[in-house]
Amino acid sequence: MLIIFFDRRLYASIEQEEEKTNVGDHNLCSAKNNDVLVFKKLLKFFDADFFNDSQVNEMLKGAEEFNVPNFGMNRRLVASVDGGLHDHSVLVFKADWGHNITQPKSGKFCYPSVSGVKRPNKEEDIAFMTVLELGELIRTRQITSQELTNIFLRRLKRYNHVLEAVITYTEDLAYKQAKKADDLLQQGVYLGPLHGIPYGLKDIIAVPHYKTTWGSVNFKDQIIDMEAWVYKKLKSAGGVLVAKLVTGSLAYDDIWFGGRTRNPWNIEEFSTGSSAGPAASTSAGMIPFAIGSETAGSITYPSARCGVTALRPTFGTVGRTGVMSISESLDKLGPFCRSATDCAVILDAIRGKDPDDFSSKDVAVQDPFSVDIRKLTVGYLHDAEMEVVHVLASKGVSVVPFKLEYSVENVQSILNFTMDVDMLSHFDKWQRTGLDSEYEAQDQWPMELRRARLIPAVDYLQAQRVRGKLIREVHQSFTVDAFIGNATDWEKVCLGNLVGLPVIVIPTGLKDIKDPPKGGTRRRTTITTGIYAPPDHDHIALALAMAYQSVTNHHKQRPPIDSLTPNDPVSYQLHCWDKYST
Repeated sequence: MLIIFFDRRLYASIEQEEEKTNVGDHNLCSAKNNDVLVFKKLLKFFDADFFNDSQVNEMLKGAEEFNVPNFGMNRRLVASVDGGLHDHSVLVFKADWGHNITQPKSGKFCYPSVSGVKRPNKEEDIAFMTVLELGELIRTRQITSQELTNIFLRRLKRYNHVLEAVITYTEDLAYKQAKKADDLLQQGVYLGPLHGIPYGLKDIIAVPHYKTTWGSVNFKDQIIDMEAWVYKKLKSAGGVLVAKLVTGSLAYDDIWFGGRTRNPWNIEEFSTGSSAGPAASTSAGMIPFAIGSETAGSITYPSARCGVTALRPTFGTVGRTGVMSISESLDKLGPFCRSATDCAVILDAIRGKDPDDFSSKDVAVQDPFSVDIRKLTVGYLHDAEMEVVHVLASKGVSVVPFKLEYSVENVQSILNFTMDVDMLSHFDKWQRTGLDSEYEAQDQWPMELRRARLIPAVDYLQAQRVRGKLIREVHQSFTVDAFIGNATDWEKVCLGNLVGLPVIVIPTGLKDIKDPPKGGTRRRTTITTGIYAPPDHDHIALALAMAYQSVTNHHKQRPPIDSLTPNDPVSYQLHCWDKYST
């Protein structure tokens, strides 16, 4: 009978196990109702084993007569389709620290001039140019969008057999969009710096007529016939979609139904994070930029591992219509790029209010290219890369030691309660029909979402109240304009996502890999740091990152990807990588 109250098959064996465990127990033998006894035992897992027998009996009766029928009714209305693409929650999170001011979108950013750019002779040199540089080549008709699309499609196909970063090539669409870009330019119409620029999308973002697999074997043939809002924004800016890139299965880590995405700087390593495809593809010069997402580290971790510049914007800056949802109060879309300047260009193209995403907003983000960094005070944490601190200080920034102060001890648990319960609400059908048993990594979502079944609604809401307390305390403690710190420290990843902080991850160097092969290798471990800003102050983080990159070249380094040869086993490629890149 107990299974009725939770409407969940996985609890069906509890009664049997309790009967076996308590054979001979005189207290249980004298009980009037075995259901009451079993339920009282179960209540300890909800930290609620303080009710007497009469109260428990009353609870069970109410659950059977009222709760369970309404569970089913609600589920039939909104949970018959997985992925959370429809019927958004009315509980909307706003990352504005209580200001509650919606401002009109500011004008377009004033991009720096890149006049005088000349087309390189080698395709590899073209592949590692910035978005602004490529845009100038197209604007001045030194290269066509169709030529550029060819270059990047060739690179994607050449290296993907090793990196496993692409799920679907959108080749036909790419050539159609590239031709349109060339035709418009021929007619004297120039759409801006993204006109005719190829790019990739993480495969949780829907594009009509192409698979949107969510990286999962359960959805590997799924086609969602809608244009995601971010795709529409990039299309209107003249972007050319060349590939749907790997997401870890259901946006968890780098394992997907076709394999596991590798790090271009060291292909014995994997990319980490569910935006594995966008990070690896951008790092390897397979695309100029890509759009990924983060709920809890999926922009910060893969960008740090693969050594690319990436921006996790303020929550709500980029609309999420047409994107698989994990948590409506945590999910964010952001760019993976060659540089902070490119991140600013992409953010300018994709920001703004999405009418179908209740959490998105128009915020008058200031132009990062016009920020006077000499007027800023920037803190640095104990784990900051000090080169960044020294460079910014040399450019007139006031830098000071800094520490965020807050009393909340269980930051990770708040994130897990929020993320897991929200995710389960979006994949309720998936779990109920047993598809979780086919998941690519059983110690990931299957384990977490089974545990989430045991989080009561009241404790989920208590976690949200603690989240509010955390936000208030971080707000009060944020006495600087920005701060520098480790981008992949798990506490800061959890805190930043819960509070809605923007962070830009920037490469700051390279170091030797552990246990290098005999004879040497160019494989390296990337070093990165993060620049964090208050919500809606992405321009501050971008301006500081651009200032740092203006006098350093860590972001311009290229992984030893071009020493690979096609169609060889990974083990042989590792040998070739080391042999030809030392």
